[in-house]
Amino acid sequence: MAEKSPEVNSLVQKQAVSGTAANWSLPRIELPWNQRTLIMGVVNVTPDSFSDGGRFLDADAAIRQGLELLAQGADVLDIGGESTRPGSDPVTAEEELRRVLPVIKGIMAGASQAVISIDTYRARVADEAIQAGAQVINDITALRGDAGMAALAASSGAGLILMHMQGQPKTMQVSPNYDDVVAEVGDFLLTQAQAAQAAGVARERIVIDPGIGFGKTLQHNLALIRGLAKLRGRGYPVLLGASRKAMLGTITGGKPAEERLWATIGAHVAGAMLGADLVRVHDVEPVRDAILVADAVMGGGDF
Repeated sequence: MAEKSPEVNSLVQKQAVSGTAANWSLPRIELPWNQRTLIMGVVNVTPDSFSDGGRFLDADAAIRQGLELLAQGADVLDIGGESTRPGSDPVTAEEELRRVLPVIKGIMAGASQAVISIDTYRARVADEAIQAGAQVINDITALRGDAGMAALAASSGAGLILMHMQGQPKTMQVSPNYDDVVAEVGDFLLTQAQAAQAAGVARERIVIDPGIGFGKTLQHNLALIRGLAKLRGRGYPVLLGASRKAMLGTITGGKPAEERLWATIGAHVAGAMLGADLVRVHDVEPVRDAILVADAVMGGGDF
């Protein structure tokens, strides 16, 4: 059996990172960090997402799914209208808006206190989603996809998630390469976070995401999960999103996406114990229950 890395032997309690705020400051609510790991539920309003493409393309089905994930304990819902799976092609802003706006409005009508994230790299889509009720922008390009995104994030007061991706979704899994993946991803995210702050985005609104599966091999992904505490040490809360991803299929002997629930739970429990502040998952209830236990073991929660 391989020897555990030093990172794995140094589990991280949910304590404040030096220089970071105690809360995620959003337009209508503040979500506390450091008490427990927050849960983001995924609603893909797409025909071709790798895990659930087509299941929630109908707006009514997506609204029902979003309300169900809230009932299961999601702190945030991430609504996306364009697949970013490996090999995917982009859609137009008009199509993206046609998919996501009715869902955001429907969820807000059914749960007015819901915290909604719009998964987009287009400032126009983010702007209209915010007007419809979204409070967070989840940008997989970390501001590189649209020159207007930083200014929109600053003026709107929205939370901002900055993700690392090597390449573009169409080709990102073609021979990704790093000398030191944790250091390089951390440097990139710090640079983009500082750029967001220079544009007027308050530090307490920013979250960083290492982008599991976005231009990374299995070994890169594992190194990033082991290195979550180092990424968190850059001074920003960290999101981990490994739900149902291909790396879990590889580790479990080729299981398809729909059979990766247990692997998803394992990845996110490990991530929560290694430093993730927020996890992005399709299966909210089982992951939430497992992470509640992990957080309790690590000394978090009110018990």
